[in-house]
Amino acid sequence: MHASRGTQKRSAGLGLALLSAFAFGGSGVAAKPLIEAGLDPLHVVWLRVAGAALIMLPVAWRHRNLVRERPALLAGFGLFAVAGVQACYFAAISRIPVGVALLVEYLAPALVLGWVRFVQRRPVTRAAALGVVLAVGGLACVVEVWAGLSFDALGLLLALGAACCQVGYFVLSDHGGQEGRGEGTDGRRAEPPHPLGVISYGLIVGALVLTVVARPWGMNWSLLGGTAGMNGTGVPAWALLGWIVLVATVLAYGSGVVSVRRLSPQVAGVVACLEAVIATVLAWVLLGEHLSAPQLIGGFVVLTGAFIAQSAAPKPPSGPVAAGAGAAAGAVEGAVGSELSAGRAPH
Repeated sequence: MHASRGTQKRSAGLGLALLSAFAFGGSGVAAKPLIEAGLDPLHVVWLRVAGAALIMLPVAWRHRNLVRERPALLAGFGLFAVAGVQACYFAAISRIPVGVALLVEYLAPALVLGWVRFVQRRPVTRAAALGVVLAVGGLACVVEVWAGLSFDALGLLLALGAACCQVGYFVLSDHGGQEGRGEGTDGRRAEPPHPLGVISYGLIVGALVLTVVARPWGMNWSLLGGTAGMNGTGVPAWALLGWIVLVATVLAYGSGVVSVRRLSPQVAGVVACLEAVIATVLAWVLLGEHLSAPQLIGGFVVLTGAFIAQSAAPKPPSGPVAAGAGAAAGAVEGAVGSELSAGRAPH
């Protein structure tokens, strides 16, 4: 009976993880036409986060106790998992191809292992180190370093910033889930903070931070009533924005968080690798962003290295901090992305 329930739980988690990867992967191809139509990248991010926060307000009210019980977790999630990842990623895709931005973001496993090795001072396996080397080598092919770094340097730095925020996102995600697996002060098993509640307040915090940074009152709102070009085809701007808010944010974060709670961080991280593949294929088909053969090979090597790095990460001992790093290894995006207990990019 228990085995059957476990199998069903993992199957459902896998389906949700795939859904999350697809939803997150489609954010860039919908956002880039809006940016090219004249919207500032930060304004697109603000619209995305503020719209999602508005939709999730009823959920936030239902879990309002989290404000008192987990203020640091909510603040960190909003700053890194929402505002940081989205702002850096959208700013990056305004300067470099969507696929390249995501592949740079998927250096997160290497950064996670650095966190494990130098911050937590825990050893890492040789296989994990090999994965990092492969990921960095593949990235060199993606950005074509032999051509003198032909891509915009600032765009690459922004994508790397998204990768750093992804690490914080997954560390905080699993930290929130692990907190509830121990016992409370009264000896009873404490409940973890509800994932959708954390996401809701993360979006609210992110929206507040981005309001100060993006200054949406200076945005050209009339652009949302027009069309945006998607590889030569005009698409209503409001439809693209609706996809970004409803699918690439609310659905992506929600399905991702629940999936990670049902799967191990390692399994969820492997599935999250598909986000980069999905985003690259969608950018190729819908935006006409063609990558060269070396770049495609490099992208495959990046994902292979990320897979090896995060699947070979040492099993964390019981406790919130170490477990958070193990989960972060699954962030090869998070994918939104967003997943309390964690397994993905901006993410």
